[in-house]
Amino acid sequence: MTIRHVGPTHAAVLAAMHGAAFPKDAWGAGAFQIQLEMHSVIGLLDSRGGFALLRVMADEAEVLTIGVVPSMRRQGIARALLDASMKEARGLGVLTMFLEVGVRNQAARALYEATGFKEVGRRRRYYASGEDALILRATLEPA
Repeated sequence: MTIRHVGPTHAAVLAAMHGAAFPKDAWGAGAFQIQLEMHSVIGLLDSRGGFALLRVMADEAEVLTIGVVPSMRRQGIARALLDASMKEARGLGVLTMFLEVGVRNQAARALYEATGFKEVGRRRRYYASGEDALILRATLEPA
């Protein structure tokens, strides 16, 4: 398996990957460090070039960020990370998972739809570019 749990010591690696995946909305190492120091946040790293952060609170979870470096896209890495995130959440008793995605990000939206996410809201001008974000929700089957 290429996916493993990571913690605060991987903040710089995740920030570099996030910067490559999202150059206009990149998070710095400090942001990853803060998130990964929280007991409710789970970091996942795919050694092929992807990452995900998941926050779990009671029976809900939120995908804080998920991405793949451009040179490794369209190889199933994002799907593997999302599946791993959902499995991890189910194992912790999560019943509902949320995430946000840019309205113009057709590839991500197709992935999320294929994994059971449905649109439940919109955040106007959510991203630095002014793009709206769709709020998506998936219902998870108990583990």
